[in-house]
Amino acid sequence: MRLPRISLRRLVSRVLACVLAVQGLTLGALFVIDLRRKRLRSPARFPKLRPSTVPIDGGELTVFTYGQDLYDDMLEGIRNARKRIVLVTFIWKGDRTGRAFKKALVEAADRGVEVCLVYDEFANLVVPRPFFSFPSHVNVLRHPLVWGGLGWLNPRNLGRNHNKLMVVDSEVAWVGGYNIGSLYATDWRDTHARVTGPVVADLEDAFVDYWNELPGRHPMLPEVATRSWHSSVRVHRNIPRRAHYPIRGMYLEAIDKATDHIWLTHAYFVPDDDIVRALLAATSRGVDVRLIVPAASNHITADWLSRGYYAQLLAGGVRLFLYQGAMVHAKTATIDGQWSTIGTANLDALSLAGNYEINLELTAAEVAAKLEEVFTIDLSNCTELTLAEWRARPMMVKFSETVLRPYRRFL
Repeated sequence: MRLPRISLRRLVSRVLACVLAVQGLTLGALFVIDLRRKRLRSPARFPKLRPSTVPIDGGELTVFTYGQDLYDDMLEGIRNARKRIVLVTFIWKGDRTGRAFKKALVEAADRGVEVCLVYDEFANLVVPRPFFSFPSHVNVLRHPLVWGGLGWLNPRNLGRNHNKLMVVDSEVAWVGGYNIGSLYATDWRDTHARVTGPVVADLEDAFVDYWNELPGRHPMLPEVATRSWHSSVRVHRNIPRRAHYPIRGMYLEAIDKATDHIWLTHAYFVPDDDIVRALLAATSRGVDVRLIVPAASNHITADWLSRGYYAQLLAGGVRLFLYQGAMVHAKTATIDGQWSTIGTANLDALSLAGNYEINLELTAAEVAAKLEEVFTIDLSNCTELTLAEWRARPMMVKFSETVLRPYRRFL
């Protein structure tokens, strides 16, 4: 009996359809699991650290690890503003906290302060559009879904504005992982910094450059005139429209220099091969590499993509710690008691080669010591994942991780 002949094209199409169907079912199952998990979520509980200040070149840096403390400080800065406020945020909820910021910014504009605001359109699709209606004397721009009419054809125009930055009177700036919303005020563990001194000019310059390039009818801002050449604090910013992504290089260079320890805290850890190799090379030369990630983040797909790296990292000597009781959203690292970074960039493809991001890089022992203190406190709220425990996970879990592996490059 002769078997029916199937063309190679048809065979490939059928195999591809099966693979996509399995991936779709897996993603759908994760979505259902995530909805149930969020409905049953207990109130957040995690150790808190009061804001504390350390010196940096020509100024100071204050570390915030609890949202309400940060928001109180930022609102006070808005209320004391005399000349200009610039603010960009990825997510701006229309809840009690979001309304408090809106009210304070409008009041600042009412007393003659120039106010320039940016929010990301895609990240705020679920926020009622009227919330972003401001009086005409407040300058408000949205980062569009796509820049330009046919701009979607150019990948450089697809980057989201993931920045969270505010500068007041060119004298003080706030930058880090916190979006604006009541959930983040009490239920998320994140890290933000307030800085003064010469670095404020570099942070304001990042906003001005972006603002002046953003399409639309809005007043151009003057260039920042005075910036320092010599500082232990540097600003790195990813600019998709220029295909400029220095934050990834900053991490790789710092990891390669490590001789004693690398302590990382990241909400979404989906690194590329170069970062994985750099971390494993560090452990092979005796560096203590530790990584804190959420036990369960707000994006279950990101969790499962991240898990695809666990076996390789654990086998290579990296220690993994799962943060309990709350979403840890920080994007920080400290190395050898000398180098640190605080910013908006996750260690994933979207942040490192896709979105607008901004990070502080600091070579200051005082800042490193403060972030090591924060890391140690966070460790007290973690459980360590061992290689034996990870290898013993159910076969269905391993299968699902394998099915989702192709999506790593997109997240």
